[in-house]
Amino acid sequence: MSQQQYFHQGSACALPIDNVDTDQIIPKQFLTGISRDGFGAALFYDWRYLDDGAPNPDFVLNQPQFQGVSILVAGHNFGCGSSREHAPWALAQFGFKVVVASSFADIFYRNCINNKLLPAQVSTTDLKRLTAVCEQRAEAIKVDLEQQQLVLSNGEAIPFSIASSDRDQLLDDCDFIGVAEQHLDAIDRYENDRATTVPWFMPLSFTV
Repeated sequence: MSQQQYFHQGSACALPIDNVDTDQIIPKQFLTGISRDGFGAALFYDWRYLDDGAPNPDFVLNQPQFQGVSILVAGHNFGCGSSREHAPWALAQFGFKVVVASSFADIFYRNCINNKLLPAQVSTTDLKRLTAVCEQRAEAIKVDLEQQQLVLSNGEAIPFSIASSDRDQLLDDCDFIGVAEQHLDAIDRYENDRATTVPWFMPLSFTV
């Protein structure tokens, strides 16, 4: 596989905390705007910053060796809590392309797919091994989405699971509207058939 064929190549850091909810990912006070931009600066705000607003030197994303990471190795049940789509927005705008966990909250998972952020689910055993590596250094990882593997710098491949339809959507670089647009011919055939068989269900057309 050539380098261009990988879904993503980047360095990873570990945030080995279970049940990280969406209010920890992007706190509620940052949800009042009408723009989809600017959430990266508030990612993990309560952990990244001290009470006086200074960066918390103990938090992983503020440590020098983890600057520029694009793969987050999390814990169990990542993204639980409210259904705010701002959570994957914040992760993506910070620079993350992939989140690895042993499980994800359902709505957070779907929001990730629709925002082209890969939620890679690995076994509990593999997550522990991967966390141990990424806590020591910013581990270089190649993400092979076609084969559903995380390839470490030593060549070890860790398998991850994702629904085939979600994998194809990410490989096609589509959001859910783009997926629907792939089936426009079938949609047109369905609407034409319904107009003939049950015309009373079809919307009226008006000519101006």
